[in-house]
Amino acid sequence: MAHRADWLAAQDGGQYGGSPDDRRDGFIHFSTAAQVARSAHKHRAGQPDLLLLHVDPAQLGAALRWEASGSGETFPHLYATLPVDVVARVDPLPLGPDGLHVFPRLATGV
Repeated sequence: MAHRADWLAAQDGGQYGGSPDDRRDGFIHFSTAAQVARSAHKHRAGQPDLLLLHVDPAQLGAALRWEASGSGETFPHLYATLPVDVVARVDPLPLGPDGLHVFPRLATGV
């Protein structure tokens, strides 16, 4: 997920460097299709102007590492900037009346 303004800036530069939280942690937080709605609810609830970036993990090589979270669940983390040209699809994540993001139909993958 990325804020619209950050994604637009990344398109100009060809690379997305992540959110302030990503930069603080030293990697870009990714989620699988099965994880992303829970991640958005936990970390991004109520944030407007979010976009969902769809990426094929095979495009990211060794910079993508699967690591356990505090709960023990494994999440993908990208230890590099994200090249804009590997993003296959971008969907807006509007807020529903409950303040949670409304997700498009998701395929499997990251």
